Amino acid sequence: MAQSILRDKSKEFARQIVFLCREIKQEYKESVLTNQLLRSGTSIGANLHEAQYAQGKRDFISKLEIAQKECFETEYWLELLFETGYIAEDRYKLLRNDCGTIRRLLIASLNTAKENLGNQ
Repeated sequence: MAQSILRDKSKEFARQIVFLCREIKQEYKESVLTNQLLRSGTSIGANLHEAQYAQGKRDFISKLEIAQKECFETEYWLELLFETGYIAEDRYKLLRNDCGTIRRLLIASLNTAKENLGNQ
C-alpha cells in the first residue's frame, strides 16, 4: 500500500513540475534550468513506476535509489529557480514540501526493502 501512495504522490508531483516548467518557459523564456527540473522532477515517478516491474529485490532497490537521487536533484533545481526569482515563494514552499514528503517516503521504502533483502 505504501508503494501505491508513493507512486501517486510522485505522479502528482511530476504533473506539478510539468505545469511549472511550462509556465516558466512561457513567461521568462528560460529553458536550461527548467529542462533540468523537468527531467529530474518527472524521473522520480518514472523510476518508481519502473520499480513495479523490477527483476528482483536488488533491481527494485536500485530503482528506488535512483528515484531518491532524482528527488535530491529536484530539490536543488527548485531552490535555484526560487533563489533566482523564477518561482514565487508560496509555490516554491509547496513544491519543496511535496518533494520532501516523497523523499521521506522513499527513504522509508528503501529501509524496508533493504531489511527484507537481509532477511532472505
